[in-house]
Formats: sequence, structure tokens, C-alpha cells
Amino acid sequence: MRDIMGMMGKVKEMQAKMEKMQSEIADIRVEGKAGGGLVTVTVNGKSQMLGIKIDPSLFKEDDVEILEDLIVAANKDAQEKAEAIAADKTRELTAGLPIPPGFKLPF
Repeated sequence: MRDIMGMMGKVKEMQAKMEKMQSEIADIRVEGKAGGGLVTVTVNGKSQMLGIKIDPSLFKEDDVEILEDLIVAANKDAQEKAEAIAADKTRELTAGLPIPPGFKLPF
């Protein structure tokens, strides 16, 4: 019975750590760039786009398609960076736990 109580305590402790980590991940701000910095997208740790900066030199009617592609590329760059940071934080938190490789915790 003591083992179950100890395990329940560890589960509650892990749950509190996970909640704190999720909050920290949501607060992360990452910038993705495309076109040599002509387009910059900012996302949070949950890959939600928070902002975009576009160099004024791109505001030409015949460059709209290029601009659209650069926005998509910058957003993808920022999302990949945010996901990598979240994965690192998750690995730190779950170090030593028997979690199968490639298993993603729900975020």
C-alpha cells in the first residue's frame, strides 16, 4: 500500500511539472526568417503565429506570389524551432522515465 501512495505522490508531482512546462512552452517566442530576413514570423511554443514583419521592398504588385511563399517559409521555420524547444524541454522533464522513442506527450 505504501508503494501505491508513493507512486500517487510521484504522479501528482509529475502532473504539476507538466503543467508548469506547458505554461513555459506557451510563453516561448521564436522568430522564423525567410528570404534572407525579408520576412520574419514570430510564433509561440505552441506554434501559434503571433506576428509578422515584412520588408517594405517586397511591396510590389508583381512580387505578391513571392511574398506569400516567403511568409509560409518563415512560419514553417519558426514552428520547427518552437517544436524543437518544446521537445528539448519535454526530454529534460521526462529524463529517466520509460517512455518509448518517438512518443509525443499531448500538448
